[in-house]
Amino acid sequence: MVRIKARAKVNLFLEATRRRPDGYHDLATLFARVGVHDELLLKKAGPGIRLLVSGGEIGLANQADNIVYKAAERFFAAFKLEPGVEISLEKNLPVGAGLGGGSSDAAAALLGLARLYRIPRSGLPKLFRIASAIGSDVAFFLLDEPFAEGRGRGEKLKVLKAAGALPHIVLVYPGAPVYTKEVYGALKLGSPAQIKSRLGDFRELCGLIRKGKFVPGRAGTLFNRLEEPVLPRHPAVRVARERLLALGADAALMSGSGATVFGLCRGRAKAAAIAGKLERIKGYRVFLSKFC
Repeated sequence: MVRIKARAKVNLFLEATRRRPDGYHDLATLFARVGVHDELLLKKAGPGIRLLVSGGEIGLANQADNIVYKAAERFFAAFKLEPGVEISLEKNLPVGAGLGGGSSDAAAALLGLARLYRIPRSGLPKLFRIASAIGSDVAFFLLDEPFAEGRGRGEKLKVLKAAGALPHIVLVYPGAPVYTKEVYGALKLGSPAQIKSRLGDFRELCGLIRKGKFVPGRAGTLFNRLEEPVLPRHPAVRVARERLLALGADAALMSGSGATVFGLCRGRAKAAAIAGKLERIKGYRVFLSKFC
């Protein structure tokens, strides 16, 4: 039996550099893992794959459509094992929230299955190939690292080692999902000059984190190109972001394609005070967390 946490992520930076022939976009993004999480329990049972999901607002009528189920199918096929597992998934992270919940669940399933079936470390490249095939940011969660630069669709990764103290985080899900396909369909790329300038900001931000100088007062390099198609169309996301800043967050940004926004704060007391006020707003789900 294996129990494993599937932690969420935020994107401290996200720029789309071009639209690819396959319909996806090439990205420059900075993934950051945070403490809030779903949880999976895996145990051998069978034959077949059985997925039990509890919690969360949205369920799938057909479990074979769930990304965790798909990850398990590909795991057994890749390692030429007879399927025989029961996976219990306890959802805590909202769906359509920009927190990578489904991708993290899939990565946790792959890692949990590898432990359950005693797959040696030599099998890790195979796990990464499975991850890249089922979702653009699944591979990040396999890294088991707090920070990583992402290129390509997000699957080309470079671990970023952070130094120094890091800010606390207030995550706010405003109550309604935003779907990735819709966002990228409405996305307009920046001009070549804008993209070049933003990539300079990206390098600066990574350097600040690497040198231990990433403090909220120097967080002006935070950026998410996807705010441009989301904020005008989803006022709840825009208002949640504005409220974080109005309450004193040192910086605020939408994560991924939304709907979650996050605020960075010096010190836990300040973050907890902001979270406490936002928790009183009907429909909001608020999480107080740290990078981990």
